[in-house]
Amino acid sequence: MFSISTLIDVVRIPPSLFGTTLKKAAINILKEKYESMISADLGYIIMILDAKIDEMGKMIAGDGGTFHKVEFEVLTFYPKLQEIVLGEIVDITDFGAFVRIGPTDALLHLSQVMDDYLKSDVKSGMILANQSGRTLKVGSKLRARITAVSLGKVASMGKIGITCRQPFLGADEWIAEEIKKSGSETSKPKKEAEVEAS
Repeated sequence: MFSISTLIDVVRIPPSLFGTTLKKAAINILKEKYESMISADLGYIIMILDAKIDEMGKMIAGDGGTFHKVEFEVLTFYPKLQEIVLGEIVDITDFGAFVRIGPTDALLHLSQVMDDYLKSDVKSGMILANQSGRTLKVGSKLRARITAVSLGKVASMGKIGITCRQPFLGADEWIAEEIKKSGSETSKPKKEAEVEAS
């Protein structure tokens, strides 16, 4: 889930940035520190949106920089268990596929694709279903449910597991088939009821 969070920090503005505006200098320093970071509380910090910097800073003896309190907004992505996400397959491996969801990749293990015997063809970048003939390939768009989230300590890699083994999940064309099938099944009883009534 994407969200906007407000954080507070103190930034050190080095003498080399004294020529730029205080806000611009603070945002550049915050970007270097926070963007692309993973936090156990916030998830993936994607970007700094805005900052309010205290113009009155502090100086420390022996340090040429100034220290300013700053309140800033960040765009974050925190994957939640059971959340439905849209993604695109970016890599096929022997054990499944990596699916890009938001700013990161999630693992779709072969056992979580569908109820069918599956074969992973890494060379052609495809996952093939034996009985249904369905395929997934690099670039396929799909809908999945998050089943596992492990966000480690700050700046470490997070791990996300997803599944497509539930109704109305999987590749877009599979979902369209399911909707069409469920629509035709619900219309059949109406026709039979109309025949009985006449």
